[in-house]
Amino acid sequence: MSHLGYAAGMDSFQATIDADGRIEPRDAMPDGYRKTLIRQIAQHAHSEIIGMQPEGNWISRAPSLRRKAILMAKVQDEAGHGLYLYAAAETLGVDRADVLDLLHSGKQKYSSIFNYPTLTWADIGAIGWLVDGAAIVNQVPLCRCSYGPYARAMVRVCKEESFHQRQGFEILYTLCNGTPEQKAMAQDALDRWWWPSLMMFGPPDSASTHSEQSMAWGIKRHSNDELRQRFVDMTVPQADVLGLRVPDDGLSYDEEAGHYRFSEPDYTELYDVVKGNGPCNQERLAHRVKAHEDGAWVREAAAAYAEKQALKEAAA
Repeated sequence: MSHLGYAAGMDSFQATIDADGRIEPRDAMPDGYRKTLIRQIAQHAHSEIIGMQPEGNWISRAPSLRRKAILMAKVQDEAGHGLYLYAAAETLGVDRADVLDLLHSGKQKYSSIFNYPTLTWADIGAIGWLVDGAAIVNQVPLCRCSYGPYARAMVRVCKEESFHQRQGFEILYTLCNGTPEQKAMAQDALDRWWWPSLMMFGPPDSASTHSEQSMAWGIKRHSNDELRQRFVDMTVPQADVLGLRVPDDGLSYDEEAGHYRFSEPDYTELYDVVKGNGPCNQERLAHRVKAHEDGAWVREAAAAYAEKQALKEAAA
């Protein structure tokens, strides 16, 4: 592309962003915009796939057939979300196999939240209520992302995440209205998952390296701290309905501002988990790599069949 053609393409890109329009795969876009989207969409896709593990671990131990069927459907949804998102990343010119190699080698990350263990059945409720609740707060604005394929994928993802959030809340509601031991189990799950859930929104705005540019490009619509505040405002009243105590001695309601004030998470833990030092980092990644390697024959067989069919069609 000539210098004039490139300049015209960038002008067109900026005009679309300024008009709150959608950038499509064949449109001109800055290299930084493309790279940012690839990083974010790939991380999102990896999170969906890795996120199947802590819940899939409980399918065989669900307390009833109904719970088992619901959990299986949820884990299946998460696999689908990963596939939508890998497909969206491919529209930016990357190969899915290369992106997966980057995950397996540790060069691309996934959400820190999926490096924590699920110790009891109540953890499955906490993941649905808190983790998927945080995901909804994060992802609903992405339905208006400036990149069309990502935004369209998020519409369906968010609809299914809302089911996941209700499923988790209903598990905890049942436990909280059960025996004292069951309610204590629910409280223990909230105590362990609250702070990691707050960290899902990333570092504070003052330490975020990507948010400002992503917001200028229309990829993100709100800062990390804005989304974290929205999550707390939404979740604390739900904890009150459950009769559970949010494990934050600094939590209070600011009548004048109309928001809950809360303590800062320990971001040193976040950084440590992101670096690979969380409770389950090595286990989760090793399990993912093994599953990928074990499934190689399926991918090879599908590719061979597709090639055979293409040769048949060409001969006909």
